[in-house]
Parts: sequence; structure tokens; C-alpha cells
Amino acid sequence: MNPELSIVIPLYNEADNVEPLYAELSAALDEIGRSYEVVVVDDGSRDDSFDRLKAVHERDPRWRIIRFRRNFGQTAGFSAGFAAAQGEIVITSDADLQNDPRDIPKLLAKMDEGFDIVSGWRMDRKEPFLSRRLPSMIANRMISSSTGVTLHDYGCSLKAYRREVVKNIHLYGELHRFIPAVASAIGVTVAEVPVNDRARRFGSSKYGISRTLRVFLDLITVRFLLGYSTRPLHVFGGIGLLMAGLGLLFGIYLTFVKLVLGENIGNRPLLLLAALLVILGVQMVSMGLLAEMITRTYYEAQDKPIYVIREQLG
Repeated sequence: MNPELSIVIPLYNEADNVEPLYAELSAALDEIGRSYEVVVVDDGSRDDSFDRLKAVHERDPRWRIIRFRRNFGQTAGFSAGFAAAQGEIVITSDADLQNDPRDIPKLLAKMDEGFDIVSGWRMDRKEPFLSRRLPSMIANRMISSSTGVTLHDYGCSLKAYRREVVKNIHLYGELHRFIPAVASAIGVTVAEVPVNDRARRFGSSKYGISRTLRVFLDLITVRFLLGYSTRPLHVFGGIGLLMAGLGLLFGIYLTFVKLVLGENIGNRPLLLLAALLVILGVQMVSMGLLAEMITRTYYEAQDKPIYVIREQLG
């Protein structure tokens, strides 16, 4: 029988954390009293993380280990873990023990209220303010306002999902932090609970302030996927019509200046701008039409529906 819980943990160069992770997570899950499995994805670690994970697996078969050939990133780790997970509820966490396994019952209690996703909120974070907490606060507000899914802490890896949620989303790039927003496209209910944040004991963080730029670029991708993935002509065509319209207005004005006022317009930069706007507008509309054809090919070739059914009676 499939377990009730699947714990998915991407791991990269965390050899010293493997045994403490096993001890703390096993103790917390045994207290819950539900059947479980732990899926650890070794993301191409270059230390002896895999050897230690292998030893854990030999002691406890409930710990399943997936080993990548090289480092593919945290999003790939989550994606592989979701594909392998068999539990009805999938819980994600980091391997550095900054997430507290004893907070898992909080997530489950909130999920029992009927939510599809429950996210952890690190209210009292232990990281430096300028390099970690401030960029995170800015990113969280940007993501919440852009996607319509309001969370205080998108970066917290401690989250719980219903099985049907993770099985119906596909992750690319570095979209793991946007999973609640991406899942909102299929209609989910999201809640947030405060969780404990602990200082890292072993190893070093794999993230720096440069992550903020990647978050902003990923946010553009998510916003497009949520709003226009099935109707790209609306965004490309809208921009194209706006540009072409401005170009035509400038052209009409210049025509009036030439024919009515009798002035020379050949050396005016506005003439070049008008022509450029019309050309770019036509190109944007053409790009939108091509995107529409690609979108239809994508959905029809895979027989992929544009909707997701929650339940059906009769």
C-alpha cells in the first residue's frame, strides 16, 4: 500500500547533515503515527553525501535515494522527488536542518481543514537582514502582488501539498519557489502557518544575493504562464497594436504638417520613430500569431486539457 506521507528533500553537498537529518526527521514522523516514505534527491553532490544516504537506506528502506549524474538544481530535485513520491500528501523540506521537522504536524493539521497547499512562514528568521531577509521580503511582496497568491515566505521549503497538486504541475528553470503560484493555475486553496527557523549547523549556504535577479526573471515567466500561456496573442498582440497605433498617430500628424502646413518632414526624427513603431507593431502581432500556433500544437500534440477537474459526481 502507498504511504500516507511522502517527504521530498533535495540535497547537495550536505554530508554532515545526513545523520542528524535522519535522526530528527525519523523521530518527528514516528510521533505523527502515519505511514511515510522519505525521498531524498542527491543533486550531484561532490562530497560523500551519497555514501551516507546509502547507509541510511540500508538501515531504513523507507528512505529512498535518487542520485543525479550532476548538479541540476533544486527545482530539478523537487521535480524528481514529486515524480517518485507515492504518498497522498507530499511534504517538501531542505536538507540543511534549518527547517524543523517538528513543524510537520502543524502543516498536516492545517491541511486537514481542507487546504490543498500549506506553506511554512519563517517569522523569526536567523539569516542576515541585508543579504538574505531584505531581498526575500521584497521578492515575497513582488510575487504575491503579481500572482495573486499571497504568502509571507515563498522561499521556505517546508510545504505540504496534496498528491494531485504536485502530479499536475511541471517545473522548469528555477520555479520551485513559485510552486504555490504555478499550482494556482489549476485552482488550489493555499494556507500559511508559522514555523521555526534554525541556524545552519553544518556546511554553508548554496544561495547568495544574486538569487534576487533570478527570482525577478522567474517572476516574469510565472506571470506570463499564469495569465497568457493559453492566449499569447493577447499579450504580444496588445503590445503590437499599441506600438502600431502610436506609429500611425505620429504618421497622421506628420502628414498634416507636410500637406497642410507645408513644412519639410524628411529630416525629423519623429518620422523614423513612426515607421519603426509600425514595423515593430506588425512584428509583435506576427509573433503573437506564431505563439498561438505553437501553443495549440503543444496542447493538441499531447492531448493536454486546458482545465483540471477537482471532482465529479455521477
